[in-house]
Amino acid sequence: MIALVLRELRLAATAGHALLPLIFFLLVAALFPFAVGPDAPLLARTGGGALWMAALLAALLPVERLVEPDRASGLLDQLAVRGISDESVALAKLAGHWLSFGPPLMLATLPAAALLKLPGDVLSRLELGLLAGTPGLAALTLITGALTAGLRGTSALAGLLMLPLAVPILIFGAAMVEPSGGAGAVKLLAAVSLLLVAIAPFAAGAAIRAARD
Repeated sequence: MIALVLRELRLAATAGHALLPLIFFLLVAALFPFAVGPDAPLLARTGGGALWMAALLAALLPVERLVEPDRASGLLDQLAVRGISDESVALAKLAGHWLSFGPPLMLATLPAAALLKLPGDVLSRLELGLLAGTPGLAALTLITGALTAGLRGTSALAGLLMLPLAVPILIFGAAMVEPSGGAGAVKLLAAVSLLLVAIAPFAAGAAIRAARD
């Protein structure tokens, strides 16, 4: 399991896939003030929600490389022959994807918050929300990648599948950024994220088996 997780991290680092979500995230933070204007109070009110939307879309960027390359190369078949279950492979991919995506995104939130002139309390709630919500986003990306493996037009189809399912995470995450947001929003966000993380290995494992059969 550890070897599979390390392989996912190595692939994300060597292929540059880990940088794409961060670059996209920071680009949104840099361009958003041009769209709404330099008004600091307005940026403070809307910046947190914009960063959550950017995090959601950034999580979707690596969807094509999570499952499809291993399916096409026959690696998933080799792992199955060795007795490694598809659920274990999916769990390793989930852990590797989150480690290459979640913590770096939380670090990138610091300069992004400065660009959007977010107050310190908003930044702390945003970081807490990303800590609770990014595992759920990683789980959704894995499930989507497994369901669309081997299909044409993966990017467009993945967006259609994942974005509606990510609405609860987006709602509760954005609610945490609001001054009225508090323990209720973070509990709901953590519950949704935990549910997705628990479901992801089994759903992705079943999709990998179906693609192989």
